[in-house]
This record gives sequence, C-alpha cells and structure tokens, in this order.
Amino acid sequence: MGLYPAERLNMGISAGAVAASYAVATPEFASSLALGAAIEAVNFRFLHRAGEALIVGVVSGAGPWVSVLALRFGLLAGGIGFAIAVGANPLALVIGLSLVMPATVIAALWNRPEVIEQEPDAGLAPDDPSWDRYSVWRAGEVEEKDEDEQ
Repeated sequence: MGLYPAERLNMGISAGAVAASYAVATPEFASSLALGAAIEAVNFRFLHRAGEALIVGVVSGAGPWVSVLALRFGLLAGGIGFAIAVGANPLALVIGLSLVMPATVIAALWNRPEVIEQEPDAGLAPDDPSWDRYSVWRAGEVEEKDEDEQ
C-alpha cells in the first residue's frame, strides 16, 4: 500500500507534533495527540481513496459516494467518542485531528501547476463581440449567430 505525497507529509507533520509534545508536555497529552493524529490519518486515507474512486469513475453517481461519506463520518465520530471515553485529552485530540489541514495546504502548494505568463494581447478583450456567442456549457464551441439576430 503506497501513500500519496500529501499522506506522507501528514504522517511527517504528525510525527513531529507528537515528538514535540512529548518533549514539552505530559505523556498523556502526547498520547492523546497521537491518537487524534492516527484517527485523522485513517480518515484522510479513506477520504483520498473515495475521492479518487469518484473522479476515476469506479463509483457511479453521488448516492454510493454519499453513503460511504456518511459511514466514514460515523466511524470518525465513533473513534473520537471512544478516545474521549478512554480519557484522551480533548485539546490534544483536537490538535491531532487538525494536523491534516497544514499538510494538505503545504502539499497543494508544492504540487500547484506552473504559472504560464501570457502575452498582453493574448485572448479576447472584455468588450469583444464574440463573447456574446460564448456559452459556459459548451466552452469549446462557439455558437454562430443567425442572420435574423445580426
């Protein structure tokens, strides 16, 4: 099972946060942070796989995807409830659950597409009359005007 780059980055950030919390906080706090990071890592993995299945076409339609989403959130809520029931520190648990956000933002910034500089005269001017024939639903096609409309 290979991990996506964002998941590897998330694991690294989570491991760093757990190590730092062991150094500056109590072991209970660090353990709770590690438990929250583990719960969110599993949730992130399933979210990533479900999104890929929807985009690739393995899952047809929104119904099955929403069902899996509801199941995943139910399991996430159950995991958080279990962690609180066994005595996890709520603040550390929330920090651990939130570590996916910086990992996702950093991975998105690292993998953003290259910016292509365009020449100033490239494209249509905002007042060009051909915009009147443009349709967002058929971006590749341009409708020809009838003679009556001209």
